[in-house]
Amino acid sequence: MPLSRKLLFAPLLGIALVMTGCDSSPDSSAANSAGHIAPTATTEQANRDVLDQRPFDNRDDFENARRGLIAQDPELVIDHLEGGEVWNMPAYGFIDEDGESAPASVNPSLWRQAALNNIHGLFKVTDGLYQIRGYDLANMSIIEGETGWILVDPLTARETASKAFLFAREHLGEKPVRAILFTHSHIDHFGGVQGILQHLSDEEKANLRIIAPEGFEEEATSENIIAGPAMTRRAMFMYGKRLDRDERGHVGTGLGKGPAFGTFGFAPATDLISETGTELEVDGVPMIFQIVSGSEAPAEFTFYLPEQKAFCGAELVSRNMHNIYTLRGAKVRDARLWSSFIDEAKTLFADADIYFGSHHWPLWGQENIQDFLAVQRDTYKFIHDQTVRLMNQGATPREIADQLKLPPELNQAFHNQGYYGTVSHNAKAVYQHYLGWFTANPAQLDPLPESDSAQRYVQMMGGAEKVLERAREDFEAASAMGASEGRDTYRWLAELLNQVVFAEPGNDDAKQLLANVYDQLGYQAESAPWRDFYLTGAYELRHGSPEEGIKPAMMREVLLNTPVSLFFDSMAVRLKAEDAEGESAVIKITFTDLKESYLLTLKHSVLHNRLVNEDTPADATLNLTRSLFVDLLIGRAGLKELLFSDEISFEGSRLDLIGFFSMLDKPQGRFNIVTP
Repeated sequence: MPLSRKLLFAPLLGIALVMTGCDSSPDSSAANSAGHIAPTATTEQANRDVLDQRPFDNRDDFENARRGLIAQDPELVIDHLEGGEVWNMPAYGFIDEDGESAPASVNPSLWRQAALNNIHGLFKVTDGLYQIRGYDLANMSIIEGETGWILVDPLTARETASKAFLFAREHLGEKPVRAILFTHSHIDHFGGVQGILQHLSDEEKANLRIIAPEGFEEEATSENIIAGPAMTRRAMFMYGKRLDRDERGHVGTGLGKGPAFGTFGFAPATDLISETGTELEVDGVPMIFQIVSGSEAPAEFTFYLPEQKAFCGAELVSRNMHNIYTLRGAKVRDARLWSSFIDEAKTLFADADIYFGSHHWPLWGQENIQDFLAVQRDTYKFIHDQTVRLMNQGATPREIADQLKLPPELNQAFHNQGYYGTVSHNAKAVYQHYLGWFTANPAQLDPLPESDSAQRYVQMMGGAEKVLERAREDFEAASAMGASEGRDTYRWLAELLNQVVFAEPGNDDAKQLLANVYDQLGYQAESAPWRDFYLTGAYELRHGSPEEGIKPAMMREVLLNTPVSLFFDSMAVRLKAEDAEGESAVIKITFTDLKESYLLTLKHSVLHNRLVNEDTPADATLNLTRSLFVDLLIGRAGLKELLFSDEISFEGSRLDLIGFFSMLDKPQGRFNIVTP
């Protein structure tokens, strides 16, 4: 470890020892207001060891992240349209600006990344190219055209995009917006578009070009429709939504500080890019596009600005290892294809002297960019190839994840490290991509549900008290172990104590001890999502599940642009089979503003839908606008009230319609995760 790093860590270790006393285990009285306990001695050692693994004295990233700063708002707080905060950068002020003073409760590598992501403001990348960073999870880039601005990726939420846009106008001058580019179909790159449009004149909006990859609209509007409630609940874990912003809580998400849970919007594209090599001139600016759909997003492009020799990597490459499988839940991505697209970009845009992306900070210098792309490319290829090699030898996902490590030549750079994705869960994703969930072990074909098997495990081990007694001893002993052995002990205790909690969900001693274990695993995690998952798990073991999930009303503007058929697909997965057993119904819904009718057919506890003529017969017919139907879906309007209002018309029995809709689940997005 460099001496300077040891000296920085020493006082923090001393403070931690004072807090924990002479005992090697953390004193529960040292828990903070959220209940998170102090780091143990083995956690402190594990985090100190990280400082020997990479060149922490290299300050190039900090120089690049600060390069070209034009202006910064030190009090950057953004309010939600309906009250409360969407964004608060000062909340991360506990992170030192150079990322050198990592507390014992944060992996020093993740702390460094968190400090880099704290650097925010308006930056000049090169002549005619600017970025606004740190106003949301993603960046918004500004390209100067002949007569106005071209905006790239207008952030997640109306509130953050509006604030960022007005800040740019304040410091760069007011210019008309001629085009907006959506690089891909994830909401943090288009959801804030209404925050831009609200500031444009009618003439600007009438002539505005919106450029996106082919398939963008379908993918952007459908991603969270079918499995939305489960995804948003899991996103609360992945992004640490319930955690305090402090050294024992959320420090960032690796990819940025975190998503802005504001008001999401949408705007349809005017230009769709379908082929690599497509060239466009946008307000006098030539652009060359590369289609990379199927890598980080199902619809995505990168592009090159030949006049500036600037390559926009979108999210094909970022300054971290990305997710082949994202922990909030999504379809797995193709690591081999992803690597090949990076290789293609490395060749297509070999003359690039500037790299800028949808996240993080730019990179300058042709040689630096070529090396950056090569390491990014080979990281995904290595994970893919070595996972498949071990898989073909019969190794299971857990065995592969435990033994697979990046080779030394890929483990010295910071930009490909597991701040967001990890080698561990990405290797499991590669396995899943080819072979699915089943390892071919017959024991996994028909296991008992978790709570049932947990009760049998605990009973066979002599009961919860015996298990807890041994677990407490192991937890105490772990603090005196070496970093690797201690971490493995925590991993085992997490698995063991989870059985007790699922066998006896009311056992507060088991929940507290498991929460203490999760604290230590979270403190050691280099991946921000892993940290947030562990610490949110600890938080919910202590405080319970949230009283309210993420409100579906946040998605209203996106839903208003969603293909109507997807609404009915989402209704089908909400059908309560037990309530629909033996029932049959034919319901027609006519959207008066779209002049479209859909026939919903219920039989065999399955709901089908199809587009039909307006005069198609049905047991009952509901006539209403799409906006009213969306309000019904997100809970803004109640069915019973609407059926007796003048806003809709119907044919058939009101009671039949009410009975049909009563068979649909209303997921609240706040189900238990760390308890049954």
